[in-house]
Amino acid sequence: MSFNIHLAKHRGYCSWVSRAIKILEESIEKYEQIYVNHEIIHNKFIINYFIKKGVVFEEDIDKIPSWANLVISAHGTDPNYITRVRDKGINIIDATCPLVTKVHLEAKDFLKRGYKIIYIWKKWHQEAEGVMWNNRENVFIVSDKQNVDDLVKNSSFFHDIQWKEEGKVAVLTQTTLSVIETKELIEYISTLYPSLEVPKTTDICYATTDRQNSIKELALKSDIIFVVWSKSSSNSNKLRDLSENLWTPAYLIDSYTEIDSSVLKWSKNIGISAWASAPEHLVQEVVEYLEERG
Repeated sequence: MSFNIHLAKHRGYCSWVSRAIKILEESIEKYEQIYVNHEIIHNKFIINYFIKKGVVFEEDIDKIPSWANLVISAHGTDPNYITRVRDKGINIIDATCPLVTKVHLEAKDFLKRGYKIIYIWKKWHQEAEGVMWNNRENVFIVSDKQNVDDLVKNSSFFHDIQWKEEGKVAVLTQTTLSVIETKELIEYISTLYPSLEVPKTTDICYATTDRQNSIKELALKSDIIFVVWSKSSSNSNKLRDLSENLWTPAYLIDSYTEIDSSVLKWSKNIGISAWASAPEHLVQEVVEYLEERG
């Protein structure tokens, strides 16, 4: 068995994931007990690593002692949650990704100016909490064109002709979506609401864009691709989909232990990528596993 290994140019941790992990590491050194309101990032290996270090992952404020130190995960949270934490006297250490904070601030500004927000997402996510918080009646969640059509059909003001021409409607997105699909969906919403307001800069983070572009390049020179991911992150599915749209089979794996060796027999060129929450050592373990076999 003999094959070539190709690594995605952009893979693994983004700078803000690295920042969140560094903040948690430094907090462990500084304080006796650390709590985190959510998974610091979506990767079971990292979560287990910090659990062994004594970190407690707990979202229920009532279960967090008033003397505790609470790290806010990279995904951010509901501003009301922050208020309740502070009211209890808990020390807050914020590791929220600045790009997530950007979307939260955009939402706050639009709502303050009387806009209805159409928020594009793929699953229930902590990011959405910061967008919706106490304005759930003015934030509407969609994932695809069918969701948009249902919204127009079932919401009185969205269905109203005047709203379609003059209504204050803005669109925001989760930061980790498909660039192409999201662009198409925003364009579709724009055809329904000519007055639709879109942020001047995209809400999809550069790390997501880079990893999606990289896997398309990787797919063109690979027979198969392994994507290192974590099952608590659905965004890795988009990397797989992009690869398979270019007729290159892609397999999502937590680590090298999940590689089915039978697929190596017919592969001359093997690509490796990793989602933004996957540490580089998992990628290198995949490389080592493949090198031992060809």
